[in-house]
Amino acid sequence: MSTQLPTTFDPAEIEARWYSHWEENGLFRPERPDAEPFTLVNPPPNVTGSLHIGHALDNTLQDVVVRYERLRGKDALWVVGVDHAGIATQMVVERQLEERQDKRTNYSREEFVDKVWEWKEESGGTITRQLRRLGCSMDWSREQFTMDEHFSKAVLKVFVDLYNDGLIYRDKRLVNWDPALRTAISDLEVENREVNGHMWHFKYPLAGGETYTYIERDVDGNVTLEEERDYISIATTRPETMLGDGAVAVHPSDERYAPIVGKMCEIPVGPKADRRLIPIITDEYPDPDFGSGAVKITGAHDENDYGVAQRNGIPMYRLMDDVAAMRADGAPYAAESARAREIAAGANFNANEIDAMNLVPDEYRGLDRYEARKRVVADIDAEGLMIGVEDKRIMQPFGDRGGVVIEPMLTDQWYVNAEELAKKPIEAVKSGEIEIVPKTWEKTFFNWMENIQPWCVSRQLWWGHRIPAWYDEDGKAYVALTEAEAQAQAGDGIVLTQDSDVLDTWFSSALWPFATLGWPDKTDLVEKHYPNDLLISGFDILFFWDARMMMAGYYNMGEKPWDKLYLHGLVRAADGQKMSKSKGNVVDPLGLIDQYGADALRFFMAAMESQGRDIKMDEKRIEGYRNFATKLWNATRFCQSNGIGASETIAAPEAKLAANQWIIGEVAQTVTALEEAMADLRFDAAANTIYHFTWDRFCDWYLELIKPVFAGDADSPAAVETRAVAGWALDQILVMLHPFMPFITEELWSKQGDRPDYPLITAKWPVPQASISKDATDAIDWVIELTGNVRSAKNELGISPGAKLAAFIAQPSDLATRTIDRSSAAIERLARLTPVTVGEAPAGPAMHITAGGDVFVIPLEGVIDIDAERARLQKALEASKKEAKSLEGRLSNANFVERAKPEAVEKARADHAHHASEVERLTSALARLG
Repeated sequence: MSTQLPTTFDPAEIEARWYSHWEENGLFRPERPDAEPFTLVNPPPNVTGSLHIGHALDNTLQDVVVRYERLRGKDALWVVGVDHAGIATQMVVERQLEERQDKRTNYSREEFVDKVWEWKEESGGTITRQLRRLGCSMDWSREQFTMDEHFSKAVLKVFVDLYNDGLIYRDKRLVNWDPALRTAISDLEVENREVNGHMWHFKYPLAGGETYTYIERDVDGNVTLEEERDYISIATTRPETMLGDGAVAVHPSDERYAPIVGKMCEIPVGPKADRRLIPIITDEYPDPDFGSGAVKITGAHDENDYGVAQRNGIPMYRLMDDVAAMRADGAPYAAESARAREIAAGANFNANEIDAMNLVPDEYRGLDRYEARKRVVADIDAEGLMIGVEDKRIMQPFGDRGGVVIEPMLTDQWYVNAEELAKKPIEAVKSGEIEIVPKTWEKTFFNWMENIQPWCVSRQLWWGHRIPAWYDEDGKAYVALTEAEAQAQAGDGIVLTQDSDVLDTWFSSALWPFATLGWPDKTDLVEKHYPNDLLISGFDILFFWDARMMMAGYYNMGEKPWDKLYLHGLVRAADGQKMSKSKGNVVDPLGLIDQYGADALRFFMAAMESQGRDIKMDEKRIEGYRNFATKLWNATRFCQSNGIGASETIAAPEAKLAANQWIIGEVAQTVTALEEAMADLRFDAAANTIYHFTWDRFCDWYLELIKPVFAGDADSPAAVETRAVAGWALDQILVMLHPFMPFITEELWSKQGDRPDYPLITAKWPVPQASISKDATDAIDWVIELTGNVRSAKNELGISPGAKLAAFIAQPSDLATRTIDRSSAAIERLARLTPVTVGEAPAGPAMHITAGGDVFVIPLEGVIDIDAERARLQKALEASKKEAKSLEGRLSNANFVERAKPEAVEKARADHAHHASEVERLTSALARLG
């Protein structure tokens, strides 16, 4: 028994009601213990996060897949949860404290962490509520959090296991230091921006006033400059780092400096009596053709210099503290400088000694790095040792969260041997054990994985998984799951202090595919749902997360984390630009849901998701999919008004009428095409398949074809059959469309019949099991083609769509003969052709219409003014030809294409395509007039 639908489709009311019903009744994870599993995990959003347009795309695609597999009868598990987001969450809570004129350091570590937990309970569920609004059918009963007790247990176990296997170690290496957050961050969290800067050129005087003959030559070896110098010239964009120089390097082939290689030069800053001397060395790194060809080596504050210092045993002196101010600790500069001169002259030294030394002159200590820069430049210039300064655009690294310039810094951190862990994932992708879709991403994957660097996993934060390492007074580390186990390793009476750092958030989220299932315990979920079947993620976290899950999966579980990795693109602004708050072009998905409904936004995301391409926002398209939902709503109301309700069969009903046989065949073809698209993860193809079937075949054609059936006896065999077939076909539409538009389809499903124990979300996927008469389906296809061509021709010639026209067919095919004989009423009503005469058409102007291989001649005498119409078409044709030619010339002009704004070029291309199409259409229309 169906329930009459309201006249107006109101998404908001429907969405809220149905989502609550699904969740409260446990329908996102129905009990299917014996069913084939299907598993995917949601990329855990930050607990601080709000739904943005990228989340909307990512989660829509996941929900389409999981609803599809659930309908196919699988035990579909979509794991949901949030990430503790160490840096982001600590920033949020610290800002709240600042608003109250408070700060983190006013609390103990434990007190501050308690405050973070309080914030999480009060405000940390924003994005999970928003995911519900999108319709995400996640298993909320098992919602995960990376700081949950069971998850933390897994994280610590992995750290200890890796350490015991020699795959985690502590080392002093150069890291990206964020002075705003006061922690190390990864390369992937650094944004390189081009900014205005300067290049300063300074003299480093040779020790003892020594001189040498400096000679420059041209490419032919002719001397272009020869002079006596008592210095070597270097250039730098960061003068403050000169204070930590360990050497000056030149290329081994650079003959200009051959006389002074191995000699000492003086850093031209600091008290004159205590200035440091550093050696002039050779290394392959300096480019003889860039600047002076001489490079100062500050290994503790520059990535390239770090490599030179490592290769040549040059000491690396750290200059700054955790906020990038010049260090104020250590012995006075005079003492430190004296010891540094001994080291430069060849005295033995150890790493701890070098780390403790502060070579910042006393007058610069405690200054911000940029204030120190000004002072250094001014002091060198005052002494006459600055050669010059030039304006220069330079690349600078910024922290993506802290927002300040990153300082390369030599610090002690924990590292994972990523090179070793990357071996099995690389082999898995090469062998096809793991499939990456689109395949074009494999090259990027291999390039990064095969050149992977040690993974710095320690962060200088309070919020997160604290590193399970304890140190004795000599700095020896004891790694264990608990302090008691560490104490047992150290022995009684040894005082231990736990490492204050926490683990990189990506370290814990790498365990997501199995730790969320209960690992390291041997749970039924782990047994059944690992490996997962699929991962869907943005390409931008391929290395942040996806690759690291591969490493963690093979290391901890001995096998891949999932069979297939699908990487989607970005959602861009309508003009193709990347969305950003600074540009003001960010789109709020919740606003779009409020305006058009979640179903319309979801369908847009799926229909526009073409493998390997970004999506351009197009609100008109979203509005169009809202109209699509309304079309389906009104079609269902039409069905209800004609007694068409829910079907009682999965298989197609028996059908004798051609229209009914035709729609059954169309359903079968659509099911097949949809399944093929979903198997290939072609979301656009899948969405457009069900869209065109629903709108074009069912709503526009089938419902029109069956209207005459209901004009007669409501209890006739034809009417009974048609109600059964139409109800069945509509049910199949609702099932196939449900993964894309879950809310409206569930509402229509419920209103079409009383089936409370058989909700759409867990219904059965279509299995038509029908034998179809090809004669019947061919006849309907023929009528549809004829009708479409007649309507198109009328439109071209300005003839009213409702005008009935006489038609002649001289040599009808067997199909045409049968169809005209049996379906003349449909031809008259749909194609508006009456009468249709088998025979030659009278002489005179006419248009020719085809259907299959048949040609209809439709006289136009008295229908339109032939001469006036020909003149109108000719004028429009000439205008479009002229415009198309002009646009073609503009687009073939390289200056226009390269220099014009991208949106202007895009518009020119679209206008050219429009006018080219118009030329074709108008030429065809003129040809019809003869």
